[in-house]
Amino acid sequence: MAKLLLSVFVCMILFSTSALAQQTGSAAVKRAPATHPDLSGLWTYAIDRAPAALKKEVNGTLTIQKIDQSARHGDATSLRGVLPSTPAPSYKPEFRAKVKDLFDHESKTDPVFYCGRPGVPRIGSPRKIVQLPSETIFFYEDISGDPYRIIPTDGRPHNPRANPSHYGDSVGRWEGDVFVVDARNFVEDSWFGEDGYFHSAEMRVIERLWKDGSNLVWQATVEDPVVLAAPWVMPPRLIRPSTDPLEESPKCVERDGPKLLNNDHHLQR
Repeated sequence: MAKLLLSVFVCMILFSTSALAQQTGSAAVKRAPATHPDLSGLWTYAIDRAPAALKKEVNGTLTIQKIDQSARHGDATSLRGVLPSTPAPSYKPEFRAKVKDLFDHESKTDPVFYCGRPGVPRIGSPRKIVQLPSETIFFYEDISGDPYRIIPTDGRPHNPRANPSHYGDSVGRWEGDVFVVDARNFVEDSWFGEDGYFHSAEMRVIERLWKDGSNLVWQATVEDPVVLAAPWVMPPRLIRPSTDPLEESPKCVERDGPKLLNNDHHLQR
């Protein structure tokens, strides 16, 4: 009888200990967040038309739609900040003369020609992406200083105390398999594209990135209610993986500006 009672007592202790361990373990382990495509890696600056585009459904979600490959154009470039077949932005009538004047005197007026920072989206897609649980980091190669952007993805809002900058204050979020970067709070002394595409302090840039097989697709939209009549929607661009490591860019030193004899554009056309 004593042995039977002892066995029952031991079983009760083991059962209680097991149940307590299960309760403690379930309370300590938090549910992992939903997984997203991994955008991390090195990417080339080669730009081509993407084989997919985004479509916004009635419920507001974004879906990735394949594009008929036979309708694609073969244009491509390896020049940063030069996006082929990109439609011109639609400026309000009172600002069109300013855009033309900046364009006509581009070698004198383009900040990038004088080692200015290109900003976004003019700098193009990132050369390297590091995707972490609470933030994603974009790295670039540019003679203006090899910039980087730390993009929070933990749900925090824009920083109301951030100073205006060339690359803005960015926050990221996921819409399905699409990574969306919302950047605002820019300085006004940059162009969002070549050809005199100036902007105001109210500019907002929305970038979208998603995977297409082993490739990455990058697309940007510029909104500026002060100077633009409508948002400027850039076509999606296909970015291919790269094995070339990031390198320190040479220092930008401009010595030719004062020697210019005419207003020829500084880029070949």
